[in-house]
Amino acid sequence: MKFILKILKISLVVSLVVIALDTTFNGFRYHKMLEPAYWGTYFFYSFVITFLNSLFFWQYGKRVGWENANLKKVAMASFGSIVLTLSGFFFCRLVDKTIFNNQALDDFLAEESISYYFFPLLFTTIVALGFHLFYFYKALQDKKVKEQKIIAGTASAKFDALKNQLDPHFLFNSLNVLSSLIEENPAMAQRFTSSLSKIYRYVLEQKNKELVSLEEEIKFARTYSELLKVRFEEGLIFEIPDQIKNPEAKIVPLSLQLLLENTIKHNQVSAQSPLRIRIMEEEGQLIIANNLQPKEILKKGSGVGLANIKARYDLVTHRQVTITTTATEFKVALPLLTKITIMEAPSIQDQYEADSYLRAKEMVKNQRAFYGNLTAYCIIIPALAIINFLTTSFYWFFFPMLGWGLGLLFHGMAAFEWSPFLGKDWERRKIEEIIKKEKFQNHTGHGKN
Repeated sequence: MKFILKILKISLVVSLVVIALDTTFNGFRYHKMLEPAYWGTYFFYSFVITFLNSLFFWQYGKRVGWENANLKKVAMASFGSIVLTLSGFFFCRLVDKTIFNNQALDDFLAEESISYYFFPLLFTTIVALGFHLFYFYKALQDKKVKEQKIIAGTASAKFDALKNQLDPHFLFNSLNVLSSLIEENPAMAQRFTSSLSKIYRYVLEQKNKELVSLEEEIKFARTYSELLKVRFEEGLIFEIPDQIKNPEAKIVPLSLQLLLENTIKHNQVSAQSPLRIRIMEEEGQLIIANNLQPKEILKKGSGVGLANIKARYDLVTHRQVTITTTATEFKVALPLLTKITIMEAPSIQDQYEADSYLRAKEMVKNQRAFYGNLTAYCIIIPALAIINFLTTSFYWFFFPMLGWGLGLLFHGMAAFEWSPFLGKDWERRKIEEIIKKEKFQNHTGHGKN
């Protein structure tokens, strides 16, 4: 229903634009304006053509995807839209002449001339290019903004990893346990040390990744649970699957560690009232559940760990992390992802990364202005050409076309940071070079002191 209403609104606007153009070139005809058939005919043409093009845009976005398009694909899509529009225009003329005006089909075909299609061709070319460039530009900017959010989120996640992912209390408590084991059970102390080193090695290996395999994360959870069981002994009961149902499944790294740490932090753990933690796969989700026995002094937590997991999932998928709390159980469901989201790691130093979002935002602003300029050029220059052809034999429209076109060229070069002499990536490479040079100088300077 929304789709039809949208088409009706667009058709009405297109009808008014075409009627305005008809009035401009053919003069104001008062008696025509009073005829419902006059308005109805234009609306019929506009509705059919808008409906066909809307379906075409929808299918193109679904099959190709505007975010995967390039200028070549946009040009091909524009050509397809033009062919489709002209076919729709022929259909409208056929219905208009043979049904609305009772003209014989043979007479209609005999009188049909290619000149009838000149204005629709010109109008369609301008509109199709404008629409396709707009959607291409919009998808391009959405993609760039998302990439910048991923870069910013990744940098933030690295920082959060140092602050939150392995709580300092965990290390402190682990060292206390290790100190006791060294005297009481040296063999157990050695195994404990080995497990502790595996945990921190895993953190260092996974901190730069957006997704890891479920198998790796489950293996890490087993190691982590062993350390916790040494500390809490019979106060903790873990149920961790021995085998993974979906070997292709991926999750956000260290999410299990954060959830296990969160569970220990907010619940009472004792041999008399053991905390039971279950990890299981269910319907495309990894479920982490525990019996609810909250600590009296920590009934309300800050939620930093859960917020960390949710934020990182939001950067790689639209699927949500769900949290369910009942009177006896607390449960978190993590989406299992079957497709790795490949994210380009920043290739320059931290100083440049900190400014990347602001630079991208400024570039988006410049490119938006360029596409607005380009759209105006594609509409106004053909209109000036038509006026020129209808009024005089002197082709004066070439002057604004060339002057504006040259300005548009320089505008595009500035918006996309491209130079025929320096190259597209000159600025980025120069910044890298300066940062690396400064880093080398600082390093050698410290070495001499």
